[in-house]
Parts: sequence; C-alpha cells; structure tokens
Amino acid sequence: MTDTLTHPPAAPTAPSGLPDHLSIDPRSPYYLAAALEREIGIRLNGKERFDVEEYCISEGWVKVPAGKTVDRKGRPLLIKVKGKVEAFYR
Repeated sequence: MTDTLTHPPAAPTAPSGLPDHLSIDPRSPYYLAAALEREIGIRLNGKERFDVEEYCISEGWVKVPAGKTVDRKGRPLLIKVKGKVEAFYR
C-alpha cells in the first residue's frame, strides 16, 4: 500500500523530457531546479520566445512579462498568452 502523502504522483513530462508545467520562480509550486540546470527553449505557435516565465504544454499557454510594468513588490506583471507550446533543451 502506497501513501499518497509521502509519494505524490510524478508530474507528466513532455516528449523532450521536460515537465508539462514549469516555472522559473522559486516560490512557485511548479519550480523544478533540476530541469532548469540546462538552457530551455520555448516555441509558441512556431515562433521561439525568450521572455517566458512559466509555461504549460497540455493547457497551451505561457506567461510573459507585460512590458516594464511591475507590481508593488517589484516583480514583473505577467500576462498569459495562449497557443501551441513546445519546450525543448537547447
């Protein structure tokens, strides 16, 4: 018998070996330092993006900064852009 509290289910992975949902923010529950050790490329609707903060392949969105706008704590405000997302190691 396995206890789900001590052994959470593994996160789904993309064909390239990257997780389905990944964030570069260490405070996020989707932050995974091991995946960020190598440089990651994100392609949204066939165009490579270099400003992605978080992505989800299965739901088809990325979060990117909204210009130079920041919140009251100095972090960039993020907007969600939808489309076909592909993640890969460079």
